[in-house]
Amino acid sequence: MSGPASALWSRIDELRAGSTSAAPVTIGARRRFRWVVSAIVPLTLTASAGVAVMLPESLPYAARITLFGFALATILWSLTSMNAAYVALAVVVLVVLLGGASQEHLFDSLASDVIWLMIGAFVLGGALRTSGLAERLTALALRRSRTVGETFWLVTIVLLPLSVFIPSTSGRAAVVLPLFRTLSDLFADRRITRALALLMPTIILVTTISTLIGAASHLIAVDLLRQLTGDTITFAHWALWGVPFGLAAALASCWVVTRMFLDPELRARRLPAPASSTRAQQGGPQTQHIQRRNRLSRSERITSTVLIAMVVLWLSEPVHGLEVATVTLVGALVLTMPRIGVISWKRGLASVSWNLVVFVGAALTLGGALIESGAGQWIIDSLFSFGGLSATSPTLVVVLFIALLTLTSHLYLTSHTVRAIALVPPFLYLAASMDLNPVAVLFIATVGMDFCLTLPVSSKAILVFQETDVDTFTPSDLMRLSAVLIVVHAVLMVVFYFGFWQWTGLAL
Repeated sequence: MSGPASALWSRIDELRAGSTSAAPVTIGARRRFRWVVSAIVPLTLTASAGVAVMLPESLPYAARITLFGFALATILWSLTSMNAAYVALAVVVLVVLLGGASQEHLFDSLASDVIWLMIGAFVLGGALRTSGLAERLTALALRRSRTVGETFWLVTIVLLPLSVFIPSTSGRAAVVLPLFRTLSDLFADRRITRALALLMPTIILVTTISTLIGAASHLIAVDLLRQLTGDTITFAHWALWGVPFGLAAALASCWVVTRMFLDPELRARRLPAPASSTRAQQGGPQTQHIQRRNRLSRSERITSTVLIAMVVLWLSEPVHGLEVATVTLVGALVLTMPRIGVISWKRGLASVSWNLVVFVGAALTLGGALIESGAGQWIIDSLFSFGGLSATSPTLVVVLFIALLTLTSHLYLTSHTVRAIALVPPFLYLAASMDLNPVAVLFIATVGMDFCLTLPVSSKAILVFQETDVDTFTPSDLMRLSAVLIVVHAVLMVVFYFGFWQWTGLAL
C-alpha cells in the first residue's frame, strides 16, 4: 500500500500511539487529584463543626471536645469509605489526647458487658450454623415463602413477639443473628443481605415499646414516674398502648426497607432451595435435604437445649441476677466444651468479628464521653428552651414537640438507660408546668426514646448487625433509612395519639 492511503494509515497509527501514551498521564493526574475533590465536603463540614462547638459560652471545654469528636466521627462515617472501626478508634484517641475523656474510660469500655455479649453471641451463632439448627430453623421460617419480598414480611412477623420473651434488644439481636447469617448464605446477594441486615435490628428496636420489659429503660421510666408523681403504668396498660404501635411501626418499617433497598425485581425473585451443603462444608455429617429430616441430630439437640436454657435465664434475670451477657458467655462455653459441645473453642473464636468488637469499644467510649462531659445535658437543655411551649399550646404542637425531641435524643444520648434518666424528669416537669397527664407524657416520650436508628453506635442491636463475617450495610445506608423512618415514626405517634391513645387513657 502506497500513496495517499499509506500516508493516511501512517497518520492514524501516529494518532493512536499518541493517544495511548497520553492517556495514562491524564488518568494518573485525575486520580492523583481525585482525593482533593472527595475531601472538600468532609473538610468543610469538619471545619464548620470546629467553629460551632466554640461558640456556646456555657459549654465546658471537655464538652466542646467531645461534641467535635462526635461530629467528626459522624462526618467520616457518612461521607468517606474509611473503616468504621478505624474512624471510631481514631476519633476516641483524639478526644482523649485533647482532654475530652480520660484514658481509663477508653480502656474500661473494652470491659463493657456489651463487648462480652457480642463475643458470646458470635460464638453462639457459629455453633448454631455448625450444628445445622440454624439451617433447620431457616427452612421452617421460609416454608410459606416463595419470594424474597415474602421472606422479609415473614421475618418481620417472626420477630414481633420477641420483645415479650427476651427483655433486651441486644439479647434479641443475639438470638436472630444466626438466622440472618443463614438467610444471607441462602440468598448470596449483597443487596438482599444489606436490606436484611437493616430490617432485623430495625424490627427489634421499633417493637421494643410493645411491652414494659422490652427494655430496662421502660422500668426506669416507670419507677421515676412513681417517685415523682405517684402514678404508674401496669404491664397490661403498657401492652394495650404499646403492642398496636409496635405492630404498626414494624410493618411500616418493613415496607420502607423493602422499597428503599430492594427493587421490584429483587422483591419478586424466587427463593433458592435451602440445602445442607453449608453444614457439610463446615465439617458436619452428610445429611439429606433439611426439610426431609424429622429427627434432630445430637448437635442440634445440644444446641437447642442450650439455647432454650439461655432464653429461660434471660427471662428470669430478676430471680437469679445473671445478666444477659453472662448467660450468653455461659452458653458459648457449654457449646464449645470438649466432648460435649458442637464446635471447638478455636473455631468459635474464629466466628467473632474482632473489628466490630473494637468499633463497639470505641463507640461506647465516645457515647460515654458525651454524657460525662455534660455535652448531652447541654443539648437537652438547649432543645427544651428552644421549644417555647406554654399552657395554651395546641395538643398537636405538644405531641409533635415530644416526638421530635425524643426521636432525635439517641443522637446525643446513646444509651436507652441514660435517655430515660436524663429525659424523664424534664418531661414530667413539663407535664406539671402545663397541667398535662404525666402518664401520657411519659409513654409518648418513651415511644420516641426507643427510636435509635441513625448511627451504628445508637443501639447495641445495630452494632451486632453492622459488621459480621459478611458485608452488610454502611453508616450512610443506616442514615438514609433513619431519615425516612424518623418521619414515619413521628407521623405514627401523632396518628396513634389522636386515633387510639387519647381514647384509651392517654389523653394529654
